Amino acid sequence: ENTSDFSLNITDCTQVVVPEEVFFTVAAAGILENLLVLIAVVRNKNLHLPMYFFICSLAISDMLGSLYKTLENIFIILCKMGYLTPRGDFEKKLDDAMDSMFILSLLGSIFSLLAIAADRYITIFYALRYHNIMTLRRALVILAIIWTFCAGSSIAIALFSYEAATVIPFTILFPLMMFFILCLYVHMFLLARSHARKIASLPTSTVHQRTNMKGAITLTIFLGVFLCCWAPFVLHILLARFCPHNPYCACYMSIFHVNGTLIMCNAIIDPMIFAFRSPELRSTFKKMFCCTR
Repeated sequence: ENTSDFSLNITDCTQVVVPEEVFFTVAAAGILENLLVLIAVVRNKNLHLPMYFFICSLAISDMLGSLYKTLENIFIILCKMGYLTPRGDFEKKLDDAMDSMFILSLLGSIFSLLAIAADRYITIFYALRYHNIMTLRRALVILAIIWTFCAGSSIAIALFSYEAATVIPFTILFPLMMFFILCLYVHMFLLARSHARKIASLPTSTVHQRTNMKGAITLTIFLGVFLCCWAPFVLHILLARFCPHNPYCACYMSIFHVNGTLIMCNAIIDPMIFAFRSPELRSTFKKMFCCTR
């Protein structure tokens, strides 16, 4: 708030304010949609596969992001009504807890996307050995490691968020992980293109290859949506830390609420991609809504 107030004095850019009703509506939609994905995977035994477990991990991350924004808006409303004081000890601890939830959402999304990318890579290039390499037990162990690391990191970053030594690694992690996933994609598509040419004469292999490539394309859409929704906010963190007094930086920071809304939109778009790209999930959703066996 201090940075936002100061920025209004050094720039002519008017701060863009998103109504609280919009925040609550978008956040509620994101929570409900991702909850439906989790219920669908739990109910359908055919979806008890490593790939869908990684998708559930991404859905949980999206839910945490929407829940964070919901709690944050409730916190702001209570402060405006006088029930909470912005500078109190209890309020500071509550704010740190919500910041930790937000960071957990970001880290969980990044590592879930990385796990999905690795799973797609193994599916395409080690198809015959996939079920031996990526067993259900290994997938659960990977998820346990990911969430343990993300939980510990989020608590540490939230507690020391005012230190530059904490902000810099956090902001560097985002482009670094995205670059690694992008390299994995490029390598995946180049090799897949080469393999597709070699096995073009084998009908069954071609069908299998098309199925695997469809999964890779779906993951590419996930990554594109994630970058569009999260990158503006990460840029805001960098500008707020390193050039808060610059008029151009302050002008960009005036759209802070818009960046927060984009994060919540990511939680809405991801389940739509699941439903649109996965026939098995579409079938499960139809059965859930139509109450048929």
